[in-house]
Amino acid sequence: MTKKIKTHYDHIIIGQGLAGSCVALQLIKRGKKILVFDEPLKNKASAVAAGLFNPIAGKFMTKAWLADKIFPSLFQFYEEAEQQLSEKFFYPQSVYRPFISVKEQNQWMGRSENPELKFFIDKVFTSPTFERQIRNPFGGVLINHTGYVDTNSFMMATRNFLKKQSAFQEAHVGLGCVEIFPDKVLYQGVQAKNIICCEGVDSLENPLFGWVPIIPLKGEMLTVSLPEKPMAIFNRGIYIVPKSETEYWVGATYKPGDERQEITVEARLELKEMVNDLLKIRYTINHQYWGIRPATPDIRPVLGAHPRHKNVIIFNGLGTKGVSLSPYFSGLLANWLEGKAEIPLEVNIERFKALYSKLSSG
Repeated sequence: MTKKIKTHYDHIIIGQGLAGSCVALQLIKRGKKILVFDEPLKNKASAVAAGLFNPIAGKFMTKAWLADKIFPSLFQFYEEAEQQLSEKFFYPQSVYRPFISVKEQNQWMGRSENPELKFFIDKVFTSPTFERQIRNPFGGVLINHTGYVDTNSFMMATRNFLKKQSAFQEAHVGLGCVEIFPDKVLYQGVQAKNIICCEGVDSLENPLFGWVPIIPLKGEMLTVSLPEKPMAIFNRGIYIVPKSETEYWVGATYKPGDERQEITVEARLELKEMVNDLLKIRYTINHQYWGIRPATPDIRPVLGAHPRHKNVIIFNGLGTKGVSLSPYFSGLLANWLEGKAEIPLEVNIERFKALYSKLSSG
């Protein structure tokens, strides 16, 4: 049973994954008094993540959505968070993507002069490079403003920081037990101006936000040992991202709607095949992991207030880009809560209001 605390807060936050951690730090930065509830031992996407961030990605290697805003915000946020939390978890590092044909090589020679992409491209190679470590007969492109965040270290450091401030409770919060009034929310003796739900796929069980179309997006990954350090983060079909000095994340599979809470043989075989196609270095598989990320039909986050309860807020739907998107949108959400920003329709919960209206009328 959660310990009753007779005190007042500005904000209650449910969930301390990437989204909840970033919101918590953004609000504390603005001088707000917060209380975070979380169950750290539950398997979540943030805890099973390589933490890769890359401004040029996807099947067609285009510049990421809002990259010009999101990536400067990302660098500033994590660098400041390392200072604030006295922990190392932010690792800028170049990403190398091999070409698979002369055609792709030629396309990238042209694209590298595109002002939209040029800022993020370090160099285009037209002949094999890093060839002792990977297969890249046609060369590849080296991308900068990339790297990875050790998400477990980041969340643990944030949790320890919150505990020192008496701002963390290890407990499950059911929205059905929260009393909601026009000007406040109450939960087991805790009063706050509002409550912010950063629950990931658990949002589907939330009685107030179950109508929001959060799509479970399962990903499985391997950890492998390598006898030598890769010269860059290699990324072609899979990524190979440092986990420790000698161990690396390899992943990830992409299975929308798969809610099986287990590792699978098919994912292991799929990942092994892609590693063999990319790496020349011998490797040893250590472990296999699974995680379920919260995605949306339009691949955009969800921010904003419940249609009827304006002091019940959602921050969710970050999908596979949580490391990149959380800093910028948590800052936007914090500014919105202070009345200093508007939430654009493309990420606003309002875009799904018809689903709520349909549910209410039914």
